Amino acid sequence: MKQEIGHLIESALAALRKQGLVPADIHPNIQIEHTRDKQFGDFACNIAMLLAKPLQLAPRAVAEHIIAHLPQHPLIRRVDIAGPGFINFFVETQGFLAVIPRVLEQKERYGNSALGQNESVYLEFVSANPTGPLHVGHGRGAAYGDTLGNLLSSQGYAVHREYYVNDAGRQMNILALSVWLRYLELCGETFVFPTNAYKGDYVIAIAQQLKEMHQNELQRATTAWWHNITPDEGETNGDKDKHVDDLGNAMKKTLGASNYDIIFNLALNTVLADIRDDLDGFGVHFDQWFSEKQLMQQGLLQQGIDQLKVLGHTYEQAGNLWFKATEFGDEKDRVLVRKNGQPTYFASDVAYHVLKFSKATRIIDILGADHHGYAPRIRAVLRALNLDCNRLAVELIQFAVLYRGKERVQMSTRSGSFVTLRALREEVGRDAARFFYVARRHEQHMDFDLDLAKSKSNDNPVYYIQYAHARICSVFRQLQAQGLEYNEREGLAHLEALNLDEEKELCESLNRYPALLEQAALQYEPHLIAHFLKTLAAQFHTYYNSHQFLVTDSMLRNARLCLIGAIRYVLQHGLTLLGVSYPEVM
Repeated sequence: MKQEIGHLIESALAALRKQGLVPADIHPNIQIEHTRDKQFGDFACNIAMLLAKPLQLAPRAVAEHIIAHLPQHPLIRRVDIAGPGFINFFVETQGFLAVIPRVLEQKERYGNSALGQNESVYLEFVSANPTGPLHVGHGRGAAYGDTLGNLLSSQGYAVHREYYVNDAGRQMNILALSVWLRYLELCGETFVFPTNAYKGDYVIAIAQQLKEMHQNELQRATTAWWHNITPDEGETNGDKDKHVDDLGNAMKKTLGASNYDIIFNLALNTVLADIRDDLDGFGVHFDQWFSEKQLMQQGLLQQGIDQLKVLGHTYEQAGNLWFKATEFGDEKDRVLVRKNGQPTYFASDVAYHVLKFSKATRIIDILGADHHGYAPRIRAVLRALNLDCNRLAVELIQFAVLYRGKERVQMSTRSGSFVTLRALREEVGRDAARFFYVARRHEQHMDFDLDLAKSKSNDNPVYYIQYAHARICSVFRQLQAQGLEYNEREGLAHLEALNLDEEKELCESLNRYPALLEQAALQYEPHLIAHFLKTLAAQFHTYYNSHQFLVTDSMLRNARLCLIGAIRYVLQHGLTLLGVSYPEVM
Protein backbone atom coordinates (compact mmCIF):
# COMPACT_ATOMS: atom_id res chain seq x y z
CA MET A 1 0.00 0.00 0.00
CA LYS A 2 2.89 2.41 0.59
CA GLN A 3 3.93 1.97 -3.02
CA GLU A 4 0.34 2.38 -4.21
CA ILE A 5 -0.06 5.61 -2.25
CA GLY A 6 3.28 6.83 -3.57
CA HIS A 7 2.04 6.27 -7.13
CA LEU A 8 -1.17 8.18 -6.35
CA ILE A 9 0.80 11.17 -5.08
CA GLU A 10 3.09 11.05 -8.12
CA SER A 11 0.00 11.16 -10.35
CA ALA A 12 -1.35 14.15 -8.44
CA LEU A 13 1.96 16.00 -8.78
CA ALA A 14 2.06 15.22 -12.51
CA ALA A 15 -1.37 16.77 -12.87
CA LEU A 16 -0.27 19.84 -10.91
CA ARG A 17 2.80 20.20 -13.14
CA LYS A 18 0.56 20.28 -16.20
CA GLN A 19 -1.39 23.11 -14.59
CA GLY A 20 1.83 24.95 -13.84
CA LEU A 21 1.35 24.90 -10.09
CA VAL A 22 4.37 22.65 -9.52
CA PRO A 23 7.51 23.51 -11.56
CA ALA A 24 8.73 20.74 -13.86
CA ASP A 25 12.17 20.66 -12.23
CA ILE A 26 10.85 20.00 -8.71
CA HIS A 27 10.80 16.28 -7.84
CA PRO A 28 10.53 15.91 -4.05
CA ASN A 29 11.32 12.66 -2.28
CA ILE A 30 7.93 11.14 -1.48
CA GLN A 31 8.00 9.39 1.89
CA ILE A 32 5.04 7.39 3.12
CA GLU A 33 5.06 6.42 6.80
CA HIS A 34 2.79 4.31 8.97
CA THR A 35 0.89 6.46 11.45
CA ARG A 36 1.40 5.84 15.14
CA ASP A 37 -2.15 6.79 16.06
CA LYS A 38 -4.95 5.18 14.05
CA GLN A 39 -7.18 8.21 14.50
CA PHE A 40 -4.91 9.80 11.88
CA GLY A 41 -5.40 6.97 9.42
CA ASP A 42 -3.07 4.19 8.35
CA PHE A 43 -0.45 6.11 6.38
CA ALA A 44 0.82 9.69 6.38
CA CYS A 45 2.85 11.77 3.94
CA ASN A 46 4.65 15.08 4.56
CA ILE A 47 4.95 16.01 0.87
CA ALA A 48 2.90 19.19 1.30
CA MET A 49 5.35 20.58 3.85
CA LEU A 50 8.29 19.79 1.56
CA LEU A 51 6.65 21.68 -1.30
CA ALA A 52 5.39 24.65 0.70
CA LYS A 53 8.55 26.75 0.44
CA PRO A 54 9.34 26.23 -3.28
CA LEU A 55 5.65 26.76 -4.15
CA GLN A 56 5.37 29.73 -1.74
CA LEU A 57 2.11 28.35 -0.36
CA ALA A 58 0.97 27.27 3.09
CA PRO A 59 1.47 23.50 3.61
CA ARG A 60 -2.24 22.89 4.11
CA ALA A 61 -3.01 24.71 0.86
CA VAL A 62 -0.50 22.48 -0.96
CA ALA A 63 -2.10 19.43 0.65
CA GLU A 64 -5.53 20.54 -0.58
CA HIS A 65 -4.24 20.83 -4.16
CA ILE A 66 -2.67 17.35 -3.97
CA ILE A 67 -5.78 15.72 -2.51
CA ALA A 68 -7.96 17.36 -5.15
CA HIS A 69 -5.87 15.70 -7.89
CA LEU A 70 -5.44 12.26 -6.33
CA PRO A 71 -6.81 9.49 -8.59
CA GLN A 72 -9.55 7.35 -7.12
CA HIS A 73 -8.41 4.05 -5.64
CA PRO A 74 -10.73 1.25 -4.48
CA LEU A 75 -8.60 0.53 -1.40
CA ILE A 76 -8.36 4.14 -0.16
CA ARG A 77 -11.35 4.83 2.05
CA ARG A 78 -10.58 8.43 2.99
CA VAL A 79 -7.87 11.09 2.74
CA ASP A 80 -7.57 13.88 5.32
CA ILE A 81 -5.27 16.76 6.16
CA ALA A 82 -3.90 16.86 9.68
CA GLY A 83 -1.72 19.21 11.73
CA PRO A 84 0.49 21.58 9.75
CA GLY A 85 -0.17 19.75 6.50
CA PHE A 86 0.20 15.99 6.79
CA ILE A 87 -1.84 14.04 4.24
CA ASN A 88 -3.36 11.03 5.99
CA PHE A 89 -4.69 7.97 4.17
CA PHE A 90 -7.33 5.63 5.56
CA VAL A 91 -7.06 2.22 3.89
CA GLU A 92 -9.75 -0.44 3.44
CA THR A 93 -8.99 -3.76 5.12
CA GLN A 94 -8.53 -5.40 1.72
CA GLY A 95 -5.59 -3.08 1.12
CA PHE A 96 -3.65 -4.79 3.88
CA LEU A 97 -4.70 -8.32 2.95
CA ALA A 98 -2.56 -8.23 -0.21
CA VAL A 99 0.47 -8.86 1.98
CA ILE A 100 -0.65 -12.44 2.66
CA PRO A 101 -0.17 -13.83 -0.88
CA ARG A 102 3.08 -11.85 -1.11
CA VAL A 103 4.49 -13.51 2.01
CA LEU A 104 3.28 -16.96 1.01
CA GLU A 105 4.92 -16.55 -2.39
CA GLN A 106 8.25 -15.27 -1.09
CA LYS A 107 8.24 -17.49 2.02
CA GLU A 108 11.53 -17.19 3.94
CA ARG A 109 12.71 -14.46 1.52
CA TYR A 110 9.97 -12.03 2.57
CA GLY A 111 11.68 -9.02 4.12
CA ASN A 112 14.84 -9.34 2.06
CA SER A 113 15.68 -6.44 -0.26
CA ALA A 114 18.32 -5.08 -2.62
CA LEU A 115 18.75 -1.92 -0.53
CA GLY A 116 22.52 -2.37 -0.30
CA GLN A 117 22.92 -3.06 -4.03
CA ASN A 118 25.77 -5.44 -3.18
CA GLU A 119 27.82 -2.66 -1.56
CA SER A 120 30.84 -4.17 0.22
CA VAL A 121 30.84 -3.90 4.02
CA TYR A 122 33.82 -4.76 6.21
CA LEU A 123 32.35 -5.69 9.59
CA GLU A 124 34.75 -6.18 12.50
CA PHE A 125 33.40 -7.26 15.85
CA VAL A 126 34.30 -9.01 19.11
CA SER A 127 38.11 -8.81 18.50
CA ALA A 128 38.74 -9.48 22.19
CA ASN A 129 42.41 -9.85 23.08
CA PRO A 130 43.20 -13.60 23.15
CA THR A 131 44.34 -13.37 26.76
CA GLY A 132 41.45 -15.34 28.25
CA PRO A 133 37.99 -16.78 27.65
CA LEU A 134 35.19 -14.57 26.39
CA HIS A 135 33.04 -13.21 29.18
CA VAL A 136 29.43 -12.04 29.14
CA GLY A 137 30.52 -8.53 28.19
CA HIS A 138 32.04 -9.83 24.97
CA GLY A 139 28.83 -11.75 24.31
CA ARG A 140 26.85 -8.58 23.73
CA GLY A 141 29.25 -7.40 21.04
CA ALA A 142 29.19 -10.86 19.45
CA ALA A 143 25.39 -11.02 19.33
CA TYR A 144 25.05 -7.45 18.05
CA GLY A 145 27.75 -7.82 15.40
CA ASP A 146 26.50 -11.15 14.10
CA THR A 147 22.88 -9.98 13.99
CA LEU A 148 23.89 -6.77 12.23
CA GLY A 149 25.79 -8.86 9.69
CA ASN A 150 22.71 -11.04 9.12
CA LEU A 151 20.53 -7.96 8.77
CA LEU A 152 22.82 -6.19 6.29
CA SER A 153 23.16 -9.37 4.22
CA SER A 154 19.38 -9.71 4.06
CA GLN A 155 19.19 -6.17 2.68
CA GLY A 156 21.56 -6.80 -0.18
CA TYR A 157 24.93 -5.78 1.27
CA ALA A 158 28.02 -7.94 0.65
CA VAL A 159 29.24 -8.40 4.21
CA HIS A 160 32.72 -9.55 5.21
CA ARG A 161 32.94 -10.48 8.91
CA GLU A 162 36.30 -10.28 10.59
CA TYR A 163 37.85 -10.88 14.00
CA TYR A 164 41.03 -8.85 14.56
CA VAL A 165 43.41 -10.94 16.66
CA ASN A 166 45.68 -8.75 18.82
CA ASP A 167 48.52 -11.27 18.94
CA ALA A 168 51.49 -8.91 18.83
CA GLY A 169 51.09 -6.66 21.83
CA ARG A 170 52.00 -6.22 25.48
CA GLN A 171 48.98 -8.08 26.84
CA MET A 172 49.98 -11.25 25.01
CA ASN A 173 53.46 -10.99 26.52
CA ILE A 174 51.88 -10.70 29.97
CA LEU A 175 49.81 -13.82 29.25
CA ALA A 176 52.91 -15.75 28.21
CA LEU A 177 54.63 -14.61 31.41
CA SER A 178 51.61 -15.64 33.49
CA VAL A 179 51.61 -19.14 31.98
CA TRP A 180 55.35 -19.56 32.54
CA LEU A 181 55.12 -18.43 36.16
CA ARG A 182 52.31 -20.93 36.83
CA TYR A 183 54.45 -23.56 35.12
CA LEU A 184 57.35 -22.69 37.41
CA GLU A 185 55.04 -23.12 40.41
CA LEU A 186 54.17 -26.60 39.13
CA CYS A 187 57.91 -27.27 38.93
CA GLY A 188 58.27 -26.33 42.62
CA GLU A 189 59.40 -22.72 42.38
CA THR A 190 58.02 -20.32 45.00
CA PHE A 191 57.44 -16.58 44.58
CA VAL A 192 54.70 -13.98 44.89
CA PHE A 193 52.58 -14.05 41.76
CA PRO A 194 52.50 -10.57 40.13
CA THR A 195 49.51 -8.33 40.77
CA ASN A 196 49.17 -7.44 37.10
CA ALA A 197 49.51 -10.96 35.67
CA TYR A 198 46.56 -13.06 34.53
CA LYS A 199 45.20 -15.16 37.39
CA GLY A 200 42.33 -17.21 35.93
CA ASP A 201 42.12 -20.98 36.22
CA TYR A 202 42.57 -21.17 32.44
CA VAL A 203 46.16 -19.91 32.92
CA ILE A 204 46.87 -22.80 35.28
CA ALA A 205 45.31 -25.22 32.78
CA ILE A 206 47.64 -23.96 30.02
CA ALA A 207 50.61 -24.23 32.39
CA GLN A 208 49.65 -27.84 33.11
CA GLN A 209 49.64 -28.52 29.35
CA LEU A 210 53.09 -26.97 29.14
CA LYS A 211 54.30 -29.18 32.00
CA GLU A 212 52.92 -32.31 30.35
CA MET A 213 54.50 -31.44 27.01
CA HIS A 214 57.95 -30.30 28.26
CA GLN A 215 58.26 -31.67 31.78
CA ASN A 216 60.93 -29.54 33.51
CA GLU A 217 62.78 -28.47 30.34
CA LEU A 218 61.62 -24.87 30.64
CA GLN A 219 62.22 -24.54 34.39
CA ARG A 220 64.58 -21.80 35.46
CA ALA A 221 65.26 -21.17 39.15
CA THR A 222 63.96 -17.75 40.13
CA THR A 223 67.21 -17.14 42.01
CA ALA A 224 68.99 -17.23 38.64
CA TRP A 225 66.95 -14.60 36.81
CA TRP A 226 64.68 -12.66 39.21
CA HIS A 227 67.11 -9.74 39.60
CA ASN A 228 66.79 -5.97 39.19
CA ILE A 229 63.01 -6.25 38.90
CA THR A 230 60.93 -3.20 39.81
CA PRO A 231 58.91 -3.98 42.97
CA ASP A 232 55.25 -4.86 42.61
CA GLU A 233 52.32 -2.77 43.74
CA GLY A 234 52.13 -2.52 47.52
CA GLU A 235 55.90 -2.73 47.93
CA THR A 236 58.24 0.21 48.45
CA ASN A 237 58.52 2.18 45.19
CA GLY A 238 56.27 -0.43 43.65
CA ASP A 239 54.81 -0.18 40.14
CA LYS A 240 52.66 -3.10 39.01
CA ASP A 241 53.01 -2.28 35.30
CA LYS A 242 56.79 -1.86 35.41
CA HIS A 243 57.07 -4.96 37.61
CA VAL A 244 55.32 -7.23 35.10
CA ASP A 245 57.17 -5.68 32.14
CA ASP A 246 60.53 -6.24 33.85
CA LEU A 247 59.61 -9.85 34.52
CA GLY A 248 58.59 -10.31 30.90
CA ASN A 249 61.88 -8.95 29.63
CA ALA A 250 63.80 -11.16 32.06
CA MET A 251 61.77 -14.16 30.90
CA LYS A 252 62.67 -13.55 27.24
CA LYS A 253 66.37 -13.10 28.06
CA THR A 254 66.47 -16.19 30.29
CA LEU A 255 64.60 -18.57 28.02
CA GLY A 256 65.79 -17.35 24.63
CA ALA A 257 63.60 -16.65 21.62
CA SER A 258 62.77 -20.25 20.65
CA ASN A 259 61.71 -21.34 24.15
CA TYR A 260 59.78 -18.12 24.69
CA ASP A 261 57.90 -18.71 21.44
CA ILE A 262 56.91 -22.19 22.64
CA ILE A 263 55.13 -20.70 25.64
CA PHE A 264 53.75 -17.69 23.77
CA ASN A 265 52.30 -19.80 20.95
CA LEU A 266 50.83 -22.40 23.31
CA ALA A 267 49.07 -19.66 25.30
CA LEU A 268 47.86 -17.86 22.17
CA ASN A 269 46.64 -20.94 20.33
CA THR A 270 44.93 -22.44 23.38
CA VAL A 271 43.00 -19.29 24.22
CA LEU A 272 42.20 -18.59 20.57
CA ALA A 273 40.89 -22.13 20.07
CA ASP A 274 38.67 -21.68 23.11
CA ILE A 275 37.34 -18.37 21.74
CA ARG A 276 36.63 -19.93 18.34
CA ASP A 277 34.80 -22.84 19.94
CA ASP A 278 32.82 -20.56 22.22
CA LEU A 279 31.69 -18.32 19.36
CA ASP A 280 30.81 -21.34 17.25
CA GLY A 281 28.53 -22.54 20.04
CA PHE A 282 27.03 -19.06 20.11
CA GLY A 283 26.27 -19.24 16.39
CA VAL A 284 28.87 -16.61 15.47
CA HIS A 285 31.18 -17.27 12.52
CA PHE A 286 33.77 -15.11 10.80
CA ASP A 287 34.98 -14.99 7.21
CA GLN A 288 38.48 -14.24 8.48
CA TRP A 289 40.49 -14.16 11.68
CA PHE A 290 43.04 -11.46 10.92
CA SER A 291 46.31 -11.64 12.84
CA GLU A 292 47.90 -8.37 13.93
CA LYS A 293 51.25 -10.01 13.18
CA GLN A 294 50.33 -10.00 9.49
CA LEU A 295 50.52 -6.21 9.52
CA MET A 296 54.19 -6.47 10.41
CA GLN A 297 54.99 -9.53 8.32
CA GLN A 298 53.47 -7.97 5.19
CA GLY A 299 55.07 -4.61 5.80
CA LEU A 300 51.68 -2.92 6.14
CA LEU A 301 52.44 -1.38 9.52
CA GLN A 302 55.57 0.38 8.24
CA GLN A 303 53.73 1.47 5.09
CA GLY A 304 51.10 3.24 7.19
CA ILE A 305 53.75 5.02 9.23
CA ASP A 306 55.68 5.98 6.10
CA GLN A 307 52.55 7.41 4.46
CA LEU A 308 52.00 9.75 7.39
CA LYS A 309 55.67 10.73 7.34
CA VAL A 310 55.70 11.53 3.62
CA LEU A 311 52.60 13.70 4.01
CA GLY A 312 54.31 15.64 6.79
CA HIS A 313 51.93 14.59 9.54
CA THR A 314 54.51 13.28 12.02
CA TYR A 315 57.20 14.69 14.29
CA GLU A 316 59.79 13.37 16.74
CA GLN A 317 59.88 14.32 20.39
CA ALA A 318 61.77 12.72 23.29
CA GLY A 319 62.74 9.86 21.00
CA ASN A 320 59.13 9.00 20.12
CA LEU A 321 57.53 9.35 16.69
CA TRP A 322 54.22 11.24 16.97
CA PHE A 323 51.24 11.68 14.67
CA LYS A 324 49.83 15.24 14.54
CA ALA A 325 46.37 14.04 15.45
CA THR A 326 45.20 17.36 16.88
CA GLU A 327 45.51 18.93 13.43
CA PHE A 328 42.79 16.54 12.27
CA GLY A 329 40.25 16.78 15.07
CA ASP A 330 41.64 14.51 17.80
CA GLU A 331 42.01 15.74 21.38
CA LYS A 332 45.75 15.05 21.53
CA ASP A 333 48.63 13.87 19.37
CA ARG A 334 49.33 10.13 19.29
CA VAL A 335 52.57 8.16 19.55
CA LEU A 336 53.20 5.91 16.55
CA VAL A 337 56.60 4.47 17.50
CA ARG A 338 58.12 4.49 21.00
CA LYS A 339 61.73 5.50 21.58
CA ASN A 340 62.65 1.82 21.98
CA GLY A 341 61.55 1.28 18.38
CA GLN A 342 58.34 -0.56 19.23
CA PRO A 343 55.22 0.51 17.28
CA THR A 344 52.19 1.32 19.41
CA TYR A 345 48.73 -0.24 19.18
CA PHE A 346 47.71 2.96 17.44
CA ALA A 347 50.25 2.35 14.67
CA SER A 348 48.70 -1.07 14.11
CA ASP A 349 45.24 0.50 14.00
CA VAL A 350 46.45 2.90 11.30
CA ALA A 351 47.75 0.08 9.13
CA TYR A 352 44.69 -2.09 9.71
CA HIS A 353 42.25 0.63 8.67
CA VAL A 354 44.22 1.54 5.57
CA LEU A 355 43.98 -2.14 4.64
CA LYS A 356 40.24 -2.27 5.32
CA PHE A 357 39.60 0.86 3.28
CA SER A 358 41.28 -0.82 0.32
CA LYS A 359 38.92 -3.79 0.53
CA ALA A 360 35.44 -2.34 1.10
CA THR A 361 33.32 0.74 0.53
CA ARG A 362 31.90 0.74 4.05
CA ILE A 363 33.76 -0.16 7.27
CA ILE A 364 31.99 -0.89 10.55
CA ASP A 365 33.99 -1.25 13.77
CA ILE A 366 32.07 -2.66 16.73
CA LEU A 367 33.88 -1.89 19.97
CA GLY A 368 33.29 -1.85 23.69
CA ALA A 369 32.16 1.43 25.26
CA ASP A 370 35.57 1.79 26.92
CA HIS A 371 36.98 2.45 23.42
CA HIS A 372 34.99 5.69 23.05
CA GLY A 373 38.17 7.61 22.24
CA TYR A 374 39.00 5.27 19.37
CA ALA A 375 36.76 6.83 16.73
CA PRO A 376 38.22 10.38 16.86
CA ARG A 377 41.80 9.17 16.56
CA ILE A 378 41.03 6.82 13.65
CA ARG A 379 39.04 9.50 11.85
CA ALA A 380 41.98 11.86 12.35
CA VAL A 381 44.24 9.37 10.57
CA LEU A 382 41.74 8.93 7.75
CA ARG A 383 41.58 12.69 7.22
CA ALA A 384 45.36 12.89 7.24
CA LEU A 385 45.52 10.16 4.57
CA ASN A 386 42.77 11.83 2.51
CA LEU A 387 40.36 8.94 3.04
CA ASP A 388 36.60 9.49 3.36
CA CYS A 389 35.65 9.37 7.06
CA ASN A 390 32.01 8.90 6.15
CA ARG A 391 32.84 5.37 5.05
CA LEU A 392 33.68 4.44 8.65
CA ALA A 393 31.11 3.76 11.37
CA VAL A 394 32.22 3.02 14.92
CA GLU A 395 29.45 1.43 16.97
CA LEU A 396 30.06 1.30 20.72
CA ILE A 397 28.60 -1.54 22.78
CA GLN A 398 27.67 -0.56 26.30
CA PHE A 399 28.38 -2.90 29.17
CA ALA A 400 26.17 -5.85 29.99
CA VAL A 401 25.71 -6.25 33.73
CA LEU A 402 24.85 -9.75 34.87
CA TYR A 403 22.52 -10.26 37.81
CA ARG A 404 22.00 -13.52 39.64
CA GLY A 405 18.96 -12.80 41.72
CA LYS A 406 19.66 -9.35 43.15
CA GLU A 407 23.41 -9.88 43.22
CA ARG A 408 25.55 -8.25 40.60
CA VAL A 409 28.35 -10.48 39.33
CA GLN A 410 31.72 -8.76 39.01
CA MET A 411 33.93 -9.47 36.01
CA SER A 412 37.66 -9.05 35.50
CA THR A 413 39.75 -11.01 33.00
CA ARG A 414 43.01 -10.27 34.80
CA SER A 415 41.79 -11.44 38.23
CA GLY A 416 39.96 -14.44 36.80
CA SER A 417 36.73 -13.48 38.58
CA PHE A 418 34.31 -13.41 35.66
CA VAL A 419 31.44 -15.30 34.09
CA THR A 420 32.32 -16.70 30.70
CA LEU A 421 30.08 -16.51 27.68
CA ARG A 422 30.16 -20.31 27.62
CA ALA A 423 28.85 -20.50 31.18
CA LEU A 424 26.06 -18.07 30.29
CA ARG A 425 25.05 -20.15 27.27
CA GLU A 426 25.02 -23.30 29.34
CA GLU A 427 22.83 -21.67 31.97
CA VAL A 428 20.23 -19.79 29.90
CA GLY A 429 20.69 -21.29 26.43
CA ARG A 430 21.94 -19.74 23.21
CA ASP A 431 18.55 -18.46 22.10
CA ALA A 432 17.83 -16.50 25.27
CA ALA A 433 21.38 -15.15 25.47
CA ARG A 434 21.38 -13.87 21.89
CA PHE A 435 17.88 -12.39 22.10
CA PHE A 436 18.46 -10.61 25.40
CA TYR A 437 21.72 -9.12 24.13
CA VAL A 438 20.13 -7.54 21.04
CA ALA A 439 16.72 -6.67 22.47
CA ARG A 440 18.05 -3.36 23.77
CA ARG A 441 19.71 -0.56 21.80
CA HIS A 442 23.43 -1.31 21.79
CA GLU A 443 24.45 2.17 23.00
CA GLN A 444 22.43 1.66 26.19
CA HIS A 445 23.52 -0.16 29.32
CA MET A 446 21.73 -3.43 29.93
CA ASP A 447 21.05 -5.53 32.98
CA PHE A 448 21.01 -9.21 32.06
CA ASP A 449 18.36 -10.91 34.20
CA LEU A 450 19.33 -14.58 34.44
CA ASP A 451 16.11 -15.61 36.13
CA LEU A 452 13.96 -14.03 33.42
CA ALA A 453 16.10 -15.48 30.63
CA LYS A 454 15.62 -19.00 32.02
CA SER A 455 11.90 -18.70 32.70
CA LYS A 456 9.33 -20.52 30.57
CA SER A 457 6.69 -17.82 30.79
CA ASN A 458 5.16 -15.04 28.75
CA ASP A 459 7.35 -12.57 30.65
CA ASN A 460 10.35 -14.00 28.83
CA PRO A 461 10.21 -12.31 25.41
CA VAL A 462 12.15 -14.94 23.47
CA TYR A 463 10.00 -17.72 24.90
CA TYR A 464 6.88 -15.69 24.09
CA ILE A 465 7.92 -15.25 20.44
CA GLN A 466 9.00 -18.86 19.99
CA TYR A 467 5.73 -20.00 21.57
CA ALA A 468 3.80 -18.04 18.93
CA HIS A 469 5.63 -19.95 16.21
CA ALA A 470 5.08 -23.27 17.96
CA ARG A 471 1.36 -22.52 18.33
CA ILE A 472 1.04 -21.91 14.59
CA CYS A 473 2.79 -25.21 13.89
CA SER A 474 0.42 -26.88 16.35
CA VAL A 475 -2.60 -25.56 14.43
CA PHE A 476 -1.37 -27.17 11.24
CA ARG A 477 -0.72 -30.44 13.08
CA GLN A 478 -4.26 -30.34 14.49
CA LEU A 479 -5.56 -29.70 10.99
CA GLN A 480 -3.98 -32.91 9.80
CA ALA A 481 -5.07 -34.85 12.90
CA GLN A 482 -8.71 -33.81 12.34
CA GLY A 483 -8.58 -34.86 8.71
CA LEU A 484 -9.30 -31.35 7.48
CA GLU A 485 -7.90 -29.91 4.29
CA TYR A 486 -5.79 -26.79 3.91
CA ASN A 487 -6.37 -25.32 0.48
CA GLU A 488 -4.10 -22.31 0.10
CA ARG A 489 -5.58 -21.35 -3.27
CA GLU A 490 -9.10 -21.24 -1.81
CA GLY A 491 -7.88 -19.27 1.20
CA LEU A 492 -6.19 -16.65 -0.98
CA ALA A 493 -9.30 -16.39 -3.13
CA HIS A 494 -11.45 -15.54 -0.10
CA LEU A 495 -9.25 -13.26 2.00
CA GLU A 496 -12.21 -10.88 2.28
CA ALA A 497 -13.44 -13.27 4.98
CA LEU A 498 -10.71 -11.81 7.21
CA ASN A 499 -12.67 -8.83 8.50
CA LEU A 500 -11.75 -8.83 12.18
CA ASP A 501 -9.79 -5.97 13.76
CA GLU A 502 -7.17 -8.46 14.95
CA GLU A 503 -6.70 -9.72 11.40
CA LYS A 504 -6.23 -6.22 10.04
CA GLU A 505 -3.68 -5.42 12.75
CA LEU A 506 -1.73 -8.58 11.95
CA CYS A 507 -1.70 -7.73 8.26
CA GLU A 508 -0.57 -4.20 9.06
CA SER A 509 2.37 -5.64 10.98
CA LEU A 510 3.30 -7.96 8.13
CA ASN A 511 3.18 -4.97 5.79
CA ARG A 512 5.51 -2.99 8.05
CA TYR A 513 8.17 -5.68 8.25
CA PRO A 514 10.21 -5.00 5.06
CA ALA A 515 10.39 -1.24 5.73
CA LEU A 516 11.36 -1.90 9.34
CA LEU A 517 14.26 -4.11 8.21
CA GLU A 518 15.50 -1.41 5.84
CA GLN A 519 15.33 1.15 8.65
CA ALA A 520 17.17 -1.19 11.03
CA ALA A 521 19.88 -1.82 8.42
CA LEU A 522 20.41 1.85 7.62
CA GLN A 523 20.60 2.79 11.31
CA TYR A 524 22.53 -0.31 12.46
CA GLU A 525 19.77 -1.05 14.97
CA PRO A 526 18.87 -4.75 15.00
CA HIS A 527 17.01 -4.28 18.28
CA LEU A 528 14.12 -3.03 16.13
CA ILE A 529 13.67 -6.60 14.88
CA ALA A 530 13.35 -7.91 18.44
CA HIS A 531 10.76 -5.24 19.26
CA PHE A 532 8.81 -6.02 16.09
CA LEU A 533 8.74 -9.75 16.83
CA LYS A 534 7.47 -9.14 20.37
CA THR A 535 4.64 -7.01 18.99
CA LEU A 536 3.76 -9.52 16.28
CA ALA A 537 3.79 -12.38 18.79
CA ALA A 538 1.53 -10.45 21.15
CA GLN A 539 -0.92 -9.72 18.34
CA PHE A 540 -0.96 -13.36 17.31
CA HIS A 541 -1.50 -14.67 20.85
CA THR A 542 -4.47 -12.31 21.24
CA TYR A 543 -5.88 -13.55 17.94
CA TYR A 544 -5.26 -17.19 18.89
CA ASN A 545 -6.90 -16.86 22.29
CA SER A 546 -10.01 -15.14 20.89
CA HIS A 547 -10.84 -17.04 17.71
CA GLN A 548 -10.93 -20.54 16.24
CA PHE A 549 -8.93 -21.32 13.13
CA LEU A 550 -10.14 -24.82 12.30
CA VAL A 551 -13.76 -23.84 11.68
CA THR A 552 -16.19 -25.79 9.54
CA ASP A 553 -16.49 -23.02 6.96
CA SER A 554 -13.66 -24.02 4.60
CA MET A 555 -13.33 -20.56 3.03
CA LEU A 556 -12.87 -18.87 6.40
CA ARG A 557 -10.68 -21.70 7.68
CA ASN A 558 -8.34 -21.55 4.71
CA ALA A 559 -8.19 -17.75 4.77
CA ARG A 560 -7.16 -17.79 8.44
CA LEU A 561 -4.64 -20.54 7.80
CA CYS A 562 -3.14 -18.43 5.02
CA LEU A 563 -2.81 -15.56 7.46
CA ILE A 564 -1.14 -17.52 10.25
CA GLY A 565 1.03 -19.30 7.69
CA ALA A 566 2.31 -15.90 6.58
CA ILE A 567 2.91 -14.94 10.23
CA ARG A 568 4.94 -18.12 10.67
CA TYR A 569 7.27 -17.18 7.80
CA VAL A 570 7.86 -13.70 9.21
CA LEU A 571 8.57 -15.07 12.69
CA GLN A 572 11.04 -17.52 11.17
CA HIS A 573 12.74 -14.79 9.15
CA GLY A 574 13.10 -12.41 12.08
CA LEU A 575 14.32 -15.05 14.52
CA THR A 576 16.85 -16.27 11.95
CA LEU A 577 18.28 -12.76 11.65
CA LEU A 578 18.66 -12.69 15.43
CA GLY A 579 20.33 -16.10 15.40
CA VAL A 580 17.48 -17.59 17.45
CA SER A 581 15.78 -20.91 16.70
CA TYR A 582 12.07 -21.32 15.99
CA PRO A 583 10.93 -24.62 17.53
CA GLU A 584 7.77 -26.29 16.22
CA VAL A 585 6.93 -27.85 19.58
CA MET A 586 7.24 -26.28 23.03
